[in-house]
Amino acid sequence: MPIKKIAVLVSGRGSNLQAIMDNIENGRINGKIEVVISSSRDAYALERGEKHGIEGIYIGKDRFPNIDKRNNRLIEVLGEKGIDLIVLAGYMNILNEKIVKLYRNRIINIHPSLIPSFCGKGFYGERVHKAVLDYGVKLTGATVHFVDEGTDTGPIILQKAVEVDFGDTVQTLSKKVLKVEHELLPLAVQMFCQDRLEVQGRKVIIVDGD
Repeated sequence: MPIKKIAVLVSGRGSNLQAIMDNIENGRINGKIEVVISSSRDAYALERGEKHGIEGIYIGKDRFPNIDKRNNRLIEVLGEKGIDLIVLAGYMNILNEKIVKLYRNRIINIHPSLIPSFCGKGFYGERVHKAVLDYGVKLTGATVHFVDEGTDTGPIILQKAVEVDFGDTVQTLSKKVLKVEHELLPLAVQMFCQDRLEVQGRKVIIVDGD
């Protein structure tokens, strides 16, 4: 099976990027990260990629103030690298419809809640965990999904629940959910690279491996 070429889009620390790189290097993922693209110039994720010999590219607002030009540059880079899979690992920019159509069912995102709860416009980062705690739910978790034209509305690939304890803070809950993210995102990438994910309408069918 041909090795899948992967682009990881980041904005911050890149711990999910690290989880993917680790799983590639230990042989679990039949893929290669061709490029790390950041919306933030000083994202530590770029340094993480550099330590593993992966090219890092900054495509941000100060270099491309116009969002359409920003997305067009992103499309150029993805095309030049021959990317098979785009992984959004804490990427804080919105991908336009052109990119979504070009890479239909080839863009994976990780979200720190059990979609469709606590997701959509305005729900990102610590805001998600604060909303979870304010609402008083007993379970939250993480979701990996394909990206469509909406916000956190694409077909769900994997989910895993995390219990919310009475004494949890945004910080403690974030750590618990992040641990689950580090399990789910590499697994989803692994299954994509094995051609085990089939999208039927809103459902993702996980095909048994050989």
